[in-house]
Amino acid sequence: MLAIVGRPNVGKSTLFNRLIGSRRSIVGDEPGITRDRIYGTARWNGREIRVVDTGGILPDDKDLIPAEIYRQARVALEEADVIAMIVDGRTELAAPDIELARLLVRSGKQILLLVNKIDSPKLEAVIEDFRRLGIKRIFPISAEHGNGLGELLDAVLELMPQALPIGAAGSEPQAEVEEAPTEQPKQAAETKIAIIGRPNVGKSTLLNQLTGGSRAIVSPVAGTTRDAVDEVVERDGARYRFIDTAGIRRKGKTKLMAEKLSVVMARKHLEAADVAVLVIDATEGVAALDATIGGYAHESGRSVVIVVNKWDLVGGARKDGKPPADQKLFEEQLRDTLKFLSYAPVLFISAASGKNVDRVFATVQRVAQERRKRISTGEMNRFLKHVDFERASSPGYGIRIQYLTQAAVSPPTFVVFTNRPGKLHFSYQRFLENQIRKAFGFEGTPIWIKTRGKEKE
Repeated sequence: MLAIVGRPNVGKSTLFNRLIGSRRSIVGDEPGITRDRIYGTARWNGREIRVVDTGGILPDDKDLIPAEIYRQARVALEEADVIAMIVDGRTELAAPDIELARLLVRSGKQILLLVNKIDSPKLEAVIEDFRRLGIKRIFPISAEHGNGLGELLDAVLELMPQALPIGAAGSEPQAEVEEAPTEQPKQAAETKIAIIGRPNVGKSTLLNQLTGGSRAIVSPVAGTTRDAVDEVVERDGARYRFIDTAGIRRKGKTKLMAEKLSVVMARKHLEAADVAVLVIDATEGVAALDATIGGYAHESGRSVVIVVNKWDLVGGARKDGKPPADQKLFEEQLRDTLKFLSYAPVLFISAASGKNVDRVFATVQRVAQERRKRISTGEMNRFLKHVDFERASSPGYGIRIQYLTQAAVSPPTFVVFTNRPGKLHFSYQRFLENQIRKAFGFEGTPIWIKTRGKEKE
């Protein structure tokens, strides 16, 4: 594995994205954008190199977030075979560069020094100034333009003879350097789960409980997670890829460019998932923003599991002396606010203590199966014969359903063939959806219904 390290804003994420051939990490001009460690795979000369991007390291900064970034980076360094330390070739050496170089040299690992932002031959002379860091292998590069990356990857492969050939078992092919990313076939056995919610509701704590480790940075500071962090868990023969996304704020509340990018990336990762786990803070109740975020999942066709976190703080003996909250009443209020997610199962958990977290696996697996369920046309039309549409309160537009078929899964999509052009009235369509759920289930997943009317002759 190749670990990319360096102080904030020297170009680590730009290099990472260039190597793996996709925009996996958020890139911007603000320091400290990457906080967790992000993994990807680069391909070079017929071999594959696992790459990890780390947060900007300031070894002497004891504040909570920088200290957690440093801890996450230390995990990546321990996993790595080769470490690439990046410095900014257009600025003078800083004390954090010198301290980090000392830490890396003492680690005994194979170290490469990358002097970034060397965009022209005139600037190559400046790399001599960086030799005093004590790292022998120095490479002038431009992460933004791709200059010098071939020589860098040749050196990495020399130091990593165990790098897998492309297509070897267990490998995860990605795009080659400087090539456009290609969409990889989805593994049938893997379910992708995006953990979504407002900032500071416990998404990262939940991810750490689900994966059994401290994979994501957890802190009481709202907005800690900016990149999407993912972890694969295999359990009872099933494979789950959990994605912890940045907390989604209202547009007007996102001021920094990095935070705005985080929201965009969170929605992008949501749309790549099968199931969305919507985390709600029990201590704050269900807010309008929870409904907005749940709406993103619903409209994009993701299946949804609603997780009410921190229930231990309100549902049992309380330190503030208030009576414990009633779970049934809380769920009724939740359902009233999130009417459009009536199909989503609700779990009450404590991510901090781990109570009921195991139920997330079983519920996600059940919902994922429902999402992929297909009903034959014969079954659908036998069902149609027994539906009493007189109860649907149709406004009487003269549209009648002739037959019904399932056209797709993930999400379940049905095509209704009618006797004339025009859409079904929303109440008529809602009645049909409810009847389909009553007969066939489809727990946790939205149902899409499309209408095809017979043209007049």
